[in-house]
Amino acid sequence: MRAIWKGAVAFGLVNVPVRLYSATGEHEVTLHQVHKEDGGRIRYRKFCSIDGEPVEMSDIAKGYETDDGELVVLTDEDFKSLPLSTEREIEVLEFVPVDQVDPILLQKTYYLEPEKTAAKPYALLRGALEQADRVAVVKVALRQRESMAILRVRDNVIVMQTLLWPDEVRAADFPVLDEDVSVRPQELAMAASLVDSLAADFDPSQYEDRYAGALEQLIEAKVSSGSTRAVPVPVGEEGAADGGGDVVDLLAALQRSVEKARGARGEEPEPEEKPKPKAKAKKKADEDEPTPRKTRRKAS
Repeated sequence: MRAIWKGAVAFGLVNVPVRLYSATGEHEVTLHQVHKEDGGRIRYRKFCSIDGEPVEMSDIAKGYETDDGELVVLTDEDFKSLPLSTEREIEVLEFVPVDQVDPILLQKTYYLEPEKTAAKPYALLRGALEQADRVAVVKVALRQRESMAILRVRDNVIVMQTLLWPDEVRAADFPVLDEDVSVRPQELAMAASLVDSLAADFDPSQYEDRYAGALEQLIEAKVSSGSTRAVPVPVGEEGAADGGGDVVDLLAALQRSVEKARGARGEEPEPEEKPKPKAKAKKKADEDEPTPRKTRRKAS
């Protein structure tokens, strides 16, 4: 694993230097959008909606549109001016019972690895969490965004789970639930009996993603049967190291297409470069031009 963040857990007067690692990863098969005809990858380019010109990343800023239709443009310098007191610090605010943290608030999970010099304070914080049977509520800034999070212990490792802010949770407003629904005691007892019959200890390893497994088998079957094609080289990739732009490569590809079409009709292909001989002739004429003047001077 590769650390995505380095900082320290501020635990009272104790600082615990740590590295942050993403604790989860999706198992989905990576698929790309391709052209049905030739297998070329589908690409998207960013362009300006006003002039239609492509825009480089260095020329892209973020904007906020006001209710009255005005646009506020925010640059990288604007964001750098914002205070992030927890930029390199996981600040412990309080310790709360875990059952008071609504699971709807939970987001991304990370592993905290101590630096070699911080093994003891790390063990101290881990032991305090286990003994108190509580989670630590912390504040941290990741990728220029300040978040609430909790620290807890899992398999002898301190993990951090980021939380949504309270105003990021939508209220469930379903009028149908406000209506009075009559449920007979017999129906409720039967439902409770069904729950009891399916009661078990949670073991996620007994479940599997059947769709992902079937997709992998489908791909393997196509590979085994020879239903594959070579990955095509995108236009603009050949000769990219020479500094040629996409426009030049596109023109070259179009020229080859024209020549191929003419060849199929039995026509003779046109010479590749007609203007070049003219340029050379002009250059030669320019080089030869001073000679007669020198001859005239000698003659005089």
